[in-house]
Amino acid sequence: MLLNISYNRPAISEKINKEVGKPFTLFERVKLKGTGSPKLQITSASIDIYNLLILDNNANVCNVEMRNNGIVVMFRSLLETYALVIPYFKLNLYKGRAEEYSIHKDHYFIKVKADKPGIHKFFRKIIDYRSDNAPTQIEDL
Repeated sequence: MLLNISYNRPAISEKINKEVGKPFTLFERVKLKGTGSPKLQITSASIDIYNLLILDNNANVCNVEMRNNGIVVMFRSLLETYALVIPYFKLNLYKGRAEEYSIHKDHYFIKVKADKPGIHKFFRKIIDYRSDNAPTQIEDL
């Protein structure tokens, strides 16, 4: 689900928390050695996201936040902040060329450049966390 999260709306926060879980506590973030990605340069995106990104002339960057039951990909367009909320059971990660990752959910996708070793480690952390902690069936949620 693609949401505008620019404003503090309890209904939107509740919807995100229901979909992917609440943010990790400080202790959990330290234990995982961080739950947020560095800035990721967007190389291409699905049409819905692309139409938002072309509205301004700023660099197209995003970041990824890990949650208990999924990830949240956040990016900015104009003065608004948008979030692509992806539960683990709908998340598909592909490593394209050696320098690119593709994050997919249903008909949404974002391709990001992975030109630093820290980015590879972060995506490995997502894959490992999902395989260790994610529910195996939708009914487990």
